[in-house]
Amino acid sequence: MRLPAANSPAMQPAKAPGFWRSRYAIGLVGMGAVVGYFLLTEHLAHTLGALPFVLLAACPLMHLFMHHGHGGHDHPPGNGATSTPSTKPGEPT
Repeated sequence: MRLPAANSPAMQPAKAPGFWRSRYAIGLVGMGAVVGYFLLTEHLAHTLGALPFVLLAACPLMHLFMHHGHGGHDHPPGNGATSTPSTKPGEPT
């Protein structure tokens, strides 16, 4: 009778299943679904009532964080500010 080698798959210990395949993960996902459902149903009126204010707050935040790449505003040339040509392509200069 021949014994398997020490590095063969038959002698390797079985890997434990990952966290997302365990019963704890299933319970965590189930509890999260229940909590999410009750938060949505109980607080929907509050959330929808605050939606216009969230949209109004998004405008200045968008201008503050998203419009930083335009250049201009008294920046010296060469630091990322782009210049546009005064003539259109195909027009004589």
